[in-house]
Amino acid sequence: MKIQVIFYSMFGHIYRMAEAVAEGARSVDGAEVELYQVAELVPESVLEASGAKKARDAFSDIPLADPARLAEADAIIFGTPTRFGNACAQMRNFLDQTGSLFATNALVDKVGSVFTSTGTQHGGQETTILSFIVTLLHHGMIVVGVPYSEKGISRTDEMSGGTPYGASTICCSDGSRQPSENEIAVAKFQGRHVAEVTHALLKGSA
Repeated sequence: MKIQVIFYSMFGHIYRMAEAVAEGARSVDGAEVELYQVAELVPESVLEASGAKKARDAFSDIPLADPARLAEADAIIFGTPTRFGNACAQMRNFLDQTGSLFATNALVDKVGSVFTSTGTQHGGQETTILSFIVTLLHHGMIVVGVPYSEKGISRTDEMSGGTPYGASTICCSDGSRQPSENEIAVAKFQGRHVAEVTHALLKGSA
């Protein structure tokens, strides 16, 4: 059972969530989990000025995702920060390179899932994931979210991300807030849940 976690992260928040998702997926017997990041589009000088380059250096060893290799996976879990209620340009650019996979039905019946981050508490986490899911459905993928059996998405005693559509974290506008314990727990649950669903589907088709 091959699972790919593909993410873009500018300041490291989505990378931290991606690690948690991958950890959750690896907890399921038989899961082979690979972590990839999509290519950067922002000029080096801009990354330097914003402080993002230093943050990105922490995960510079993560290999770049190759659109052609998506077909090798049984499940793909995507992580993207939110930009004005949508996925970031880097992730959209990656998805726009999957036309040949669409033309050959290469991703039909594979499991797909999405997690995200926002700078504010109501910054478009749900719209980002829901709009992303449209692309997965066009590819014929089986979309998996986070059911309410994961109690972390129902918490109201603290500010926290976490939606039935996918895990999420709130970074604050200056990026100072790191994923909370609850947000990490939801991300781990999502990874594990995707792996369990994928395992059941593969076992059923066999």
